Amino acid sequence: MNNRIYVIGHKNPDTDSICSAIALAFLKNQTEDKTFVAKRAGQINEETEFVLKYFGTQAPEYMPDAGTQVRDMEIRFLPGMSKEISVKTAWEYMQENNAITLAMTDSENNIEGIISMSDITGNMMRHNPKSLSEAKTPFMHIANTLEGKIIVGNKDGIFDKGKVFIGAANPDLVSKYLEPNDLVILGNRAEDHLNAVEKGASCIVVGLNAEVSHVIQNYAEEMGTVIITSPYDSFAIARLIEQSIPVRALMVKDNLITFHKEDFTEKIRPIMGKTRIRNFPVLDKRDKYVGTVSRRNFLNIQKKKVILVDHNEKSQAIDNIDQAEIIEVVDHHKIGAVETNKPIMFRNQPVGCTATIIRQMFQEKCVEVPKDIAGLLCAAILSDTLMFRSPTCTPLDKMVAEELAGIAQIDIEKFAEEMFRAGSNLMDKTPEEIFYQDFKKFIAGDVTFGVGQISSMAAVDLKTLKERLAPYLESECGKHGIRMVFFMLTNIMDESTELIFCGEGAAELIKEAFGIDAENEACVLKGIVSRKKQLIPPMMTVLQGEQ
Repeated sequence: MNNRIYVIGHKNPDTDSICSAIALAFLKNQTEDKTFVAKRAGQINEETEFVLKYFGTQAPEYMPDAGTQVRDMEIRFLPGMSKEISVKTAWEYMQENNAITLAMTDSENNIEGIISMSDITGNMMRHNPKSLSEAKTPFMHIANTLEGKIIVGNKDGIFDKGKVFIGAANPDLVSKYLEPNDLVILGNRAEDHLNAVEKGASCIVVGLNAEVSHVIQNYAEEMGTVIITSPYDSFAIARLIEQSIPVRALMVKDNLITFHKEDFTEKIRPIMGKTRIRNFPVLDKRDKYVGTVSRRNFLNIQKKKVILVDHNEKSQAIDNIDQAEIIEVVDHHKIGAVETNKPIMFRNQPVGCTATIIRQMFQEKCVEVPKDIAGLLCAAILSDTLMFRSPTCTPLDKMVAEELAGIAQIDIEKFAEEMFRAGSNLMDKTPEEIFYQDFKKFIAGDVTFGVGQISSMAAVDLKTLKERLAPYLESECGKHGIRMVFFMLTNIMDESTELIFCGEGAAELIKEAFGIDAENEACVLKGIVSRKKQLIPPMMTVLQGEQ
């Protein structure tokens, strides 16, 4: 995932933003030895949805934030282990893999707990003669930990009652302290072996691989006593036997602190800082364990690499763009305030659509444009230039669109009519969804204002939209520091815009910028269809005092 480069347009994406991102990612994947993935920074509008469906193209996945995530950290992909393994097995595995924490998982990779080296060493410092029975330790764990073998008894049995006792004293004293179900560590004296069986010991551990007579073995079999022989002496056995308990007895299983790969590092950093835990389990979208991360992983975290398409201003970019590494920009808007920490490829041309530039890049790289990509690029140009009616449209835009239409095998006028009709068919959407479908923020000095736009070839559709949107503008004015709100209801056929607005100073701004007296918070701007080239520049001139 860290090797991917994301190609992404602006918030509230339009057809150009989406289609150009898809096309550029395709081109890059054909010409560069990296993985480029098209993404979107907002919801797709009705027009773009129509275009994607028409050309059989899947919409890019949603990427709301460019901030670093857990997936961008160096996740330690150490497999989880069963909670039934012995502490010794866990310790040896951690030593071999230079790990200080081990996750315990079930057969379906669901996390059940974690154990750390400090958990293990801490247990070694405590004395509890009943720790093995309380942990319900399998006799096979005991034999394996002591590098011995079970010579009598149920190999699948469990030591679940009694204490661990070293029978180093004389038989009379041992008999005084030895209780039924105890585990007793003995030497090579047959008298001690017999005494332990008679007293009902559940297990006898014989050190130094001392022999146990067949008579006592048979007696132990009858009494249900397990006999284990080990090459270690009594001291070593007593020291090692604690390591035979199952990990489940020591692991932390309640109130586990886990993170998901999708979690943003801004969220997890303070959580990590409030606990002494050094390694934290990481889960995937299905809550399955995938590895661990630690605080030191913040030191070499990899920023997301992104290519910005159809915008170059921070206010229009994906959230937390300053946490990402911008490696390239392809745009046709004015140059804004996106900063980089090193030189990058920055392609900005005065054309009507980013898709026109992308087509040039295909030609420069000598890559043939597939039919579906040609259709997407052509649709983007028709959308951005309002089928060549926008003043932003250049002869190059028109020439490229006609060429792409031939490759995509579409009739420009027929297709454009269907596309714009789909884009203005917003009856099933809420005013909020319509409002933010194509809405952009602009800043002039200390004034922040927003401008939305809907284009249609049918005046009746625009009239209906005006009735629905007008009340919503008032509720949105003042939010997110926006002082004035404008919305363009653009009639493609008449090449005019009815501008509705709200906010202190909005009417005065229109008067100074366009010489029109607005009434009832609306006015008609003849010949104005482009937000970028016709509406915004006069407004900015007034607000910046450059008259």
